[in-house]
Amino acid sequence: MIKGELVSRMEELRASREPFVTATVVRAAKPTSVRPGDSALVLADGTIEGFVGGVCAQSSVRLHAARALETGEAILLRLVAGVAPADAPATPDGVVVAHNPCLSGGSLEIFLEPQPVAPRMVIVGETPIARALADLAAAAGYDVGDETDAAAVVVASHGEDEEAVLTRALLAGVPYVALVASPRRGRAVRDSLDVPEALRDRLHTPAGLDIGARTPVEIAISVLAQIIASRTAQPHVTSAIDPVCGMEVVVSEATPSFEGAYFCCESCRSKYAASCA
Repeated sequence: MIKGELVSRMEELRASREPFVTATVVRAAKPTSVRPGDSALVLADGTIEGFVGGVCAQSSVRLHAARALETGEAILLRLVAGVAPADAPATPDGVVVAHNPCLSGGSLEIFLEPQPVAPRMVIVGETPIARALADLAAAAGYDVGDETDAAAVVVASHGEDEEAVLTRALLAGVPYVALVASPRRGRAVRDSLDVPEALRDRLHTPAGLDIGARTPVEIAISVLAQIIASRTAQPHVTSAIDPVCGMEVVVSEATPSFEGAYFCCESCRSKYAASCA
């Protein structure tokens, strides 16, 4: 159970719209330095605040926390010492077994529960399509708000302030930017935008998937479906194999690295660096 200073830290992260994963030790077999109930917060960049094991255990926690945050599904991470056998038995759904060659003989079970941030959608306009999309987005769990930290910007204003909003969104790198317009008007607006050609090509217009939508609600459904499809097409968590111990680690700024290789801990990094000298 998360307690103490970590509770306050969780409130801070939620207030600042930063996703994280709670990690709680639910089982620990000797020899190990952790106890059931020990906990930590794993941030999106791989930073671990709290204690759920030594550096090798932290590497596995960092990797699988990133995957849990990506899928939005909680998992029970079972850390077992040694290398995985060729005939390792299948595990139940929701349980991940990581054979950690760095562990000293003990085993751990850590519950990882993602705390994602509701994606923010900006909807510009007071048209029936804009209102229908706002209702559908809220029902789908989106935070309909301002342009800060937006995952999607949809302009459905029938010409009012279109170019300025679209330009800001494209230059800011918003993952999904769309204009509700006819194909002819959409092309004209796209060509008028003062952004590089590569960014113009990222503008979705006409907005939405081609599902034969006609009514405002149907068009809003097609736009929301396109947004969801674009989100699920994002790259997956990238991992690498530690060239020293063979452990799988997440590729992130928090992971020790050297000349393009990633490591479970500073010790492995130092050994590799020395061998390259």
